[in-house]
Amino acid sequence: MRKTILQLTTALALVTMAGAAQAADCKITVGLVMELTGPAGEYGQAGAKSVEMAFRDINAAGGVRGCDLATDTRDSQSQGNIAVDAATQLVQVKKVPVIIGGIISSVSIPILTSVTAPAKIVQVSPASSSPTLTALGRDGKTNGIFFRTITSDALQGVAAAKYAVDKGFKKLSIIHVNNDFGVNMVAEFSRAYKALGGTIVSDTPYNEKQSSYASEVTAAMAGEPDGLYLVSTPVDGATVARTWISQGGVQKFLLNDGMNSPDFIESVGADYLKEAYGTSSGTSPTASTEYFTKNYKEFSGIEPSNPAADRSYDAGAIVGLAIAIAGSEDPAKIKDAMYKAVDPAGAPIFAGKDEFAKALGLIKDGKPIRYEGVIGPVAFDKYGDVTGPFRLWKIVDGKVTTDGEMTTDDVNALQAKLQ
Repeated sequence: MRKTILQLTTALALVTMAGAAQAADCKITVGLVMELTGPAGEYGQAGAKSVEMAFRDINAAGGVRGCDLATDTRDSQSQGNIAVDAATQLVQVKKVPVIIGGIISSVSIPILTSVTAPAKIVQVSPASSSPTLTALGRDGKTNGIFFRTITSDALQGVAAAKYAVDKGFKKLSIIHVNNDFGVNMVAEFSRAYKALGGTIVSDTPYNEKQSSYASEVTAAMAGEPDGLYLVSTPVDGATVARTWISQGGVQKFLLNDGMNSPDFIESVGADYLKEAYGTSSGTSPTASTEYFTKNYKEFSGIEPSNPAADRSYDAGAIVGLAIAIAGSEDPAKIKDAMYKAVDPAGAPIFAGKDEFAKALGLIKDGKPIRYEGVIGPVAFDKYGDVTGPFRLWKIVDGKVTTDGEMTTDDVNALQAKLQ
């Protein structure tokens, strides 16, 4: 009898130990579709590392329901059709409850329309800023599952136009990538720039990944502009800028957020970019900003100033907290929990292990939280959009340097004035 009891006790102990080991080994996998290669590869690599860092911090704080968050990362190669194939596999085969990505709008939009919206799987883009994404939500084509941690280009175009006028750009030529992002950015910019008294002497689209952009540059130089507004990505943008300079174009540039890139500056040459200015979706600094700036490069090997880095950490953090709030991997519950992770009435939560431990404790107790991220406090509207400030920057001695800021109120007031 004693032997039997001892055997049963031993067996129960082994089962308990096995259960504990299994709990420690469990994972909740989130799909990442990032532009790891191609024209936007620099952004996607930073974005993927940022999400991994956010998940690492949440896991160090205890994880979600005792499970670690993990990523299944796929390379979109900066191409929409490849992104759709990757997202389809993640949703249909891997059964992920959330997809984070893409970085650029021409990747995020086909994922949304072809995969996540029909399947009602939450999608969060850290850096896709096209107004088309808002329009899709407004037209009822997203099933309410799309969110982003970057402001729409409808606002960035206004900020860029005001900055251009303030910096003395009176007559601009525009060269822009011929995709949804480039076309929409230029449309919003042009409307505001003309209303503020600026003149656009030429508007030249280009197709990506060409070996030469000589014909586009020649067309853009007609009309004797006093500067070039270049809406591009670092690799193609550097080719365009070098061609512009070699053909005698005036060395005064206005750049979009994606051109905030050490690779672009190095490829063109700092000596040619002494009058180069740009706009980026900005931040309202918080304790999260300080934490991220201090720790990101050590984790990733990438500068924290990469345009996609800060907001990708926030995308990962909000998704992780939303899964915890949802209490399951049900996409419908996670969708509702995305709003609860940034509840304006909640206790402020910042980035990092200790703060996430605090958040997970509050969630367990059924109390509201407000994650205030690296880019600052945000709230999603019904289309998954956020509003925020814009950083005004210039290139000084080969480095991107902050030149000022347009607050959310500034941009909204100017937008209202121009309508």
